[in-house]
Amino acid sequence: MPMSVDFENRLYPKLEAIAGHFGTPFYIYDEVGIRDTGIQLKEAFRSAKGFKEYYAVKALPNPRILALMQEMGFGFDCSSITELILARQTGAGPDDIMFTSNNTSGEEFAAAAEGRGSILNLDDISLVEKVPQMPELIFFRYNPGDRRSGNEIIGKPLESKYGVAHDQIIGAFRLAQARGARRFGLHTMLVSNELNHNYMIETTAMLLGRVAAISAALNIQFEAINIGGGIGVNYRPEEAPFNVKAMADEILRTMSAFSQAHGYTPRLYMESGRYMTGPHGALVTRAINHKNIYRRYIGVDANMSSLMRPGMYGAYHHISVPFAKNDATEVVDVVGALCENNDKFAIQRELPKISDGDLVVIHDTGAHGHSMGFHYNGRLRPQELLLTSDGHVERIRRAETEKDHFATLTFEPKVLSFKS
Repeated sequence: MPMSVDFENRLYPKLEAIAGHFGTPFYIYDEVGIRDTGIQLKEAFRSAKGFKEYYAVKALPNPRILALMQEMGFGFDCSSITELILARQTGAGPDDIMFTSNNTSGEEFAAAAEGRGSILNLDDISLVEKVPQMPELIFFRYNPGDRRSGNEIIGKPLESKYGVAHDQIIGAFRLAQARGARRFGLHTMLVSNELNHNYMIETTAMLLGRVAAISAALNIQFEAINIGGGIGVNYRPEEAPFNVKAMADEILRTMSAFSQAHGYTPRLYMESGRYMTGPHGALVTRAINHKNIYRRYIGVDANMSSLMRPGMYGAYHHISVPFAKNDATEVVDVVGALCENNDKFAIQRELPKISDGDLVVIHDTGAHGHSMGFHYNGRLRPQELLLTSDGHVERIRRAETEKDHFATLTFEPKVLSFKS
């Protein structure tokens, strides 16, 4: 969606000064918007005892942003050692970290258990015997198999690499029991950027159905279910925003019905990332070139290595030109400088007429933007800024430098020699 009017009103009057002071390109995030979204989510699930959001660190792994989540009482969904480190640096305790990796290595299991540990969410039945010491509390990620997926980012469950298969899930908990697990949770995540709130309601009912079946088979109770993330952002102006209150109201009714039937209610967890920060970030870049051949191209000083979603799978991001000189428009491709033809932020998009030097704002980049950056062509990732609730702008990550890029070429020699 176009960034909120409130965000625009906070940002645009200062944008030229920000760009002049910090230089372009840069990501900028809106603290007020992030906090408001967190408040709305908590309020929607206020009556759910033990509800907890585990922010998906992969969406925006910046310590300053994670500190905001921690202040709101949220935990962290981690899937790598570096994400574990970032979460623990906020002061997060073991109950505040859900470690949901896949194709997990022994090194990662050791990192998950460091200190006071974390909540371990296993992706496959084969991993049970690879856990060095089975924790008392264990989750499994469930893949139901034959169920529709709401979009193409994750794909069909039957074709997905994630999760324990339907016919394996009871056996997985049985094996965990045999290794000492005494407390249990069930997790799933089947979609990404889902805008239909009914899908999350269906997911909750599906998980509760599995909980009932597993409980009956193994004579256990479940502490919690985790319905995953995947709540979407209406990137396109014509799309309706996700209705989080309608989702919450129906999920709470579904859980109440489970309680009446089974005499208890598992706690409810979720791990929204994009929903929490996606709409509250923008990539600000500057037009530096025009090219007219078979199409008209606007070259900007950011590129696909800064924001890969459009080039990777054709994702739409709204674009505005807040200081366009007049009301004239033109159809253009907005492109970066990579030696790849998919290095495009917009294709045949009608935009205000852009002149060299104009600031161009790419919306809804507060999740899976900077974190998905890469270094092809030796291009470097831009700085990150935060528009704070008191109206100041602070740098929360500097831009990468050539020295950073070449740092891994400075190392102690290591050679393995063989006799001929």
